[in-house]
Order: sequence, then structure tokens, then C-alpha cells
Amino acid sequence: MPHVMEILGKARVVVENGEVVEVSEPLIRWCPIFEKARGITEITKEDIKKNMEFRIEDFGLFTDKRQLDMDIFVGFGASETMMTGLNRGLLDTTVTACDGAGSVISNNPNLVQGIGARISGLVETEPIDATINGINERGGIVFDPSTASIDPVEATRKAAELGYKRIAVTVVFPETAKELRELESELDLELTIIGAHVTGIGREFAQELLDNVDIVTSCASKNIRELVKPLVQVGSAVPLFGITQRGKELLLERAKDVETPVFVSSAKLPSLPEEKQPRELV
Repeated sequence: MPHVMEILGKARVVVENGEVVEVSEPLIRWCPIFEKARGITEITKEDIKKNMEFRIEDFGLFTDKRQLDMDIFVGFGASETMMTGLNRGLLDTTVTACDGAGSVISNNPNLVQGIGARISGLVETEPIDATINGINERGGIVFDPSTASIDPVEATRKAAELGYKRIAVTVVFPETAKELRELESELDLELTIIGAHVTGIGREFAQELLDNVDIVTSCASKNIRELVKPLVQVGSAVPLFGITQRGKELLLERAKDVETPVFVSSAKLPSLPEEKQPRELV
């Protein structure tokens, strides 16, 4: 089975044996994050291929050289927010997805950041022993090391069986978020559900996701921007939105760790300066 991830405008990229073998067209042409981080002023298939090759070469994505110890990538990202939540004692553990391992349970803040810092929409992956061993060495638990399946709901159930109660979980699909809310009620958990990878989603999909998450990334989603009614917003170009009180508290806690000065003010939200948004919102 190849490794598949969607990056830079939700382009589908297929990697086999450490080589990029397929790249689809992106849904957008410009993203402020990637212009700032990588100097990409217009997203093309060639740029996407080069970016994935950079990730493979730089930190071993989809290879047995996968780095699991990484620095902060953005001030307010999903992995950075979960890392802060663990460090501050607001979370007991997390359930995220890692290339070469699938769903991972981890209460190690540095591992959570290492897993999530530079990956985006992981679609499917296959087991890589070195990555799985690295996660185990850092105290993480790979949900299904034999298949590297991505199953947030069952991985959360396993986390609960291990005694964890306050769990942050990243999701892509609203139906996953709904199932997690049902599991939360069934097992008396306190879940912080973080919706991610939302570029190109439909209006109904966006509303269902917003109805069931605590935090959501905006990516380049026009529908998320139009429908969201946040309690807190961090960032203005590609912001994260806190939808619930739990999400708001976690994002505000993250603000304490951001090294640059932070401006805090009450405002009508969302606040989305047009010139800062990704082009061709979809």
C-alpha cells in the first residue's frame, strides 16, 4: 500500500519507497503560510512535488528516517495547541495520526509536536517499523502497528480503556466527530475534538463539523469562514477557531506559550482581512 497525503491546497500526493509518484492539481493557488515558510508565491504541481520531496529529505516523512523530535512550526497549530494542553495539565493524552504508524495515543508533548508539526491531511499509510519503534520509545502507543490504520474513534476508545479521560482528538470528517461525541457520552469522557484539513469541503459538511468540534482550523475553506461562530480566534490569515468553552480555554492557554507579542481584544468574530486569506477559497 502506498502512502497518501493531501498537502498545499489539498493536492493528493502518493509516495512509494520514498519517491513521489503522483501529484494531483491543488484546489488553491496561494497560501500565506507556505509563502512565509517556504517562499511559495503560487502553488503548482511542481511546487507540491518539491515540497513533498523536501519533507522526505528534511525529516524523513514516509521513510524509516522519520524524525519525531521537532521544533514549533507555527504559533497556533493543532499539534502546538495539544502540546501546550498536555504541558499545562489540561489534557491527559491525545489521539493523532502519524505517517508510518496510523493512529497514535500519546501524552508526551514533544512527541505530539514531532508527529504533527509538518504533516497535513494523512489519507493512508503503511507500517514503518522504525517510526513505530521511535513512537514506542517515546512512550506513545500505536493503535494498530500491524496495519497502521487511521481510526480516531477506536483509538480514543483504547485511550479510555487505558484510563485517560481528558483526550484531544484530531478529525477530518464530521461523522467521525459525531461518533466521538457519542463515545464521550458513553464512557463519560472529556474530549477536545479538533477539526482539520477542511479546504474544499461542502457547506453541509462544514456545518456538521462545526456542530461537533471544539476547535477547527480554517485552512482555505470558504464555508468554514462563512459559517463559523467562534468564541475565540487565533491568527487572521489561516486562523484556528475555538467553538466551545473548552476549545477557547485551550487556545488561550496556547497563547501563553507563543514567543511573539500577543494582542488580546474583544471583537466581532470571525475577523478575516481579505488580503490575508488564501486565494480562491473553496
